[in-house]
Amino acid sequence: MNRAERQTAIDEIRARFDRMVSAVFVDYQGMTVEEVSKLRDEFRKSGVEYRVVKNTLIKHAIKDRPYASKVTEVLHGMTGIAWSYEEPGAAAKVLKTLVKENQKLKIKAGLVETTVLPPAQVEDTLATMPGKDELRAMLLATFMAPAQNFVALLNAPAQNFAYLLDAQRRKLGGEG
Repeated sequence: MNRAERQTAIDEIRARFDRMVSAVFVDYQGMTVEEVSKLRDEFRKSGVEYRVVKNTLIKHAIKDRPYASKVTEVLHGMTGIAWSYEEPGAAAKVLKTLVKENQKLKIKAGLVETTVLPPAQVEDTLATMPGKDELRAMLLATFMAPAQNFVALLNAPAQNFAYLLDAQRRKLGGEG
């Protein structure tokens, strides 16, 4: 790789880190081509971009970032990066399921905005974060709750009166 190609690669990596919401660094050593292809397919389905990148290129791309020293600590061996641009937990969710299936795949660290997360926290916290659609559903339920309670309160007197009439009917009819 000549100097111009190297600088272009560093600029592309830096641009990905600028756009990302989260990134997960993985060690894929020992995986077969078929397993890596499955990994890439799962990432693609989730809208996550995955690339295998040289550690030195990553170090040069993030050298001026506040998280550079912590990320540099995990950059050894084979490194793949899964960048998520919309949902912070998308890459972590895919990796959590695939790590269970494939013992060779290991999470090195996670990066959310400027915070570096250890592997356990990537699986426990980042992977369990609700997605965009789940958050929208929760917000909609929160907005609808007062209206549903109001309708229930309006219905309560009529419903209680109906129960009273039914109890009276059963009492006079000898049913109960």
